[in-house]
Amino acid sequence: MRLKEAAVEIFLSSIRSVHPENIIPKNLSLSDNLIKIKDYEFPLEGDLYVFGSGKASVEMAKAVEKILGDRIKGGVVVCNYTEKLEKIDVVEGSHPVPTEKSVKAGELLLERISALKENDSFIYLLSGGSSALIEKPIPPVTIQDLQKTTHLLLENSIPIDEINVVRKHLSLIKGGRLGEKTKGRGIVLVLSDVIGDDLFTIGSAPLYYDRSTYEDAYNILKKYSIFDEIPDSVKKVIQDGISGKIPDTPKSENPNIKHFIIGSNFIALNEAKRKAEESGYRSYIFTSLLKGEAREVAKVITGIGLEIKRSDNPVKKPVCILFGGETTVTVTGNGKGGRNQELVLSALKEIKDTEGIVLLSGGTDGIDGNSDAAGAVITADSYRKALSLDLSIDQYLENNDSYSFFKKTGDLIFTGKTGTNVMDIIVMIIEG
Repeated sequence: MRLKEAAVEIFLSSIRSVHPENIIPKNLSLSDNLIKIKDYEFPLEGDLYVFGSGKASVEMAKAVEKILGDRIKGGVVVCNYTEKLEKIDVVEGSHPVPTEKSVKAGELLLERISALKENDSFIYLLSGGSSALIEKPIPPVTIQDLQKTTHLLLENSIPIDEINVVRKHLSLIKGGRLGEKTKGRGIVLVLSDVIGDDLFTIGSAPLYYDRSTYEDAYNILKKYSIFDEIPDSVKKVIQDGISGKIPDTPKSENPNIKHFIIGSNFIALNEAKRKAEESGYRSYIFTSLLKGEAREVAKVITGIGLEIKRSDNPVKKPVCILFGGETTVTVTGNGKGGRNQELVLSALKEIKDTEGIVLLSGGTDGIDGNSDAAGAVITADSYRKALSLDLSIDQYLENNDSYSFFKKTGDLIFTGKTGTNVMDIIVMIIEG
């Protein structure tokens, strides 16, 4: 039990380190008419507005309100839930698939940002989930057409950067198109939820610029054999974009808008490392760039852990090894769970009843797949409990039902919505 508790506390500490109430005051300050972001100074001239979108946007807005207070003239943020703020309106969009709520939210953002004057300033708070939470499809694409396309993209385990290439080219908001609509000067504070902290990918880059083209979107849909399955309206927009009938996304950065990444998976991993060492474990960050099919990634991670257990290679035990990133799951069953729970269940098949090893994988947003759990954590006791309950790991994996498995063994991790989102954290402790 001690191992489990240590792993969970390391995980929770990593989440706290990238919560907006902690990360924003480290990066944003106000002095007279000067806002400072890291080493960049942003003078205030006209009115100041706060906008934003993403699963962390409400908590980010709260933190910004505490610092800027009455200097904020107004604004709106879009999240997957609503909450009352002092100066900033909160609008609810839909996630992970956009709905009419996402369209209404997107239209409101377009309206408010387009209304800014040249001497007005804004802060935009961007976090993961924005791609679904705000939307305005390019006609004749309807929200229903976009929903079908999004489902196809998500169900085929397509990497998020490629999904977002397609999304950008069906939207009047994404790929820098929102940034084209404003005359105001702005700064964008970013909580990164993508591997490598790629500004072209985070939230589908509503205020950045875009290096991809309609041709790229077409090639991605063909590559994964779903072009023939998408609605005719989506095909038309992509084909019209390729032929030049629809302008492509902007290919250069708006000089009046600056982006700053203030929170990332690597920052969270560094806090996990610090916490592990405080708990008495030598600790190593192996990577923040983990990706691939969850079941296959599990084999690699457990292979490293079992090698350390057996031979003290590549590092000596006792040790805590850390991984970050985001895996994928090819869904073939109709069970409940997510990539973190599936990874841990796959790992349990490899670790079995090996003593002195704990493995945890969790989503920093507190939501894993279609479940209300953040992830799961296992030890040898988990395997023995499964045997006593006559649970077949293979059967639960086949049905993508890791949640039900771990609910029975008592190994789920529940955090609730965390107010942040920097992908996933994997903690593995190997004792002597």
